[in-house]
Amino acid sequence: MRLHMKLKSSIAAVLMLGAAGLGFTTQAVNADAIDDIVKAGAINVGIFSDFPPFSSASADMSIKGYDIDVAQSIADQLKVKLNLVSVTGQNRIPYLTDKRVDLLMSVGYSKEREQVIDFAAAYAPYYIAVIGPAALAVKGKEDLADKSIAVNRGTLEDTSLTEAAPASADIRRFDNYNSVIQAFISGQTQLMVVGNDVGAQVLARQEALKPEQKFQLLTSPSHIGLNKKEDRLKQAVNDAVAKMLADGKLDESSKAWLKTPLDPANLKD
Repeated sequence: MRLHMKLKSSIAAVLMLGAAGLGFTTQAVNADAIDDIVKAGAINVGIFSDFPPFSSASADMSIKGYDIDVAQSIADQLKVKLNLVSVTGQNRIPYLTDKRVDLLMSVGYSKEREQVIDFAAAYAPYYIAVIGPAALAVKGKEDLADKSIAVNRGTLEDTSLTEAAPASADIRRFDNYNSVIQAFISGQTQLMVVGNDVGAQVLARQEALKPEQKFQLLTSPSHIGLNKKEDRLKQAVNDAVAKMLADGKLDESSKAWLKTPLDPANLKD
């Protein structure tokens, strides 16, 4: 009888330990990224460290740009410190899935990427634009007829321009963006076609030429990437972006870094 009672007590103790262990396991499973972020008091955000005007080193060597403004707003929303983590195009998805970062900035949506990661709200306009001097009247693709246009060879810009331009357009292809910009600035071409990241640098620096965006050829906004099944973190990111839209801060960042007012239509895929 005593042996039977001891055996029952031992089994009960094991079951209690098992239940406690199960409770711990369930708690660990239920814990998500936002809990870890709040507990750590910091959020790790992956950025390209040399990707102006979205993120690049400033005169004081701190990283600044459009992406940094948005990342800081997300950190403020969560009331935690912002930790910027430099990533590359090759390692940034593994950094996210390995949880070395909590979020990734400047992620273009694709069905292939959606198999691996999730996407929060679009927050940054990315589009391919035709840029020319203010004095040159160009409003649409039909106005490209008989115009000389610089573009980076073999890029999405090249493909988009080739599809849109009339047959009489003089498309001049160069091997890199610096050559495209130089051809336009020096007057070798009347127009150039670049992404708004490259275009912003030209718009900011060429006051004499007074370049402006004429029209867009393609729109594909940037999203914030995060791991799958992180619904609370995704909602917090979406809330932060919505707040920046509502209070005008996203527009301020666009004017400061992209040198153009924010058009919410450019945040739609």
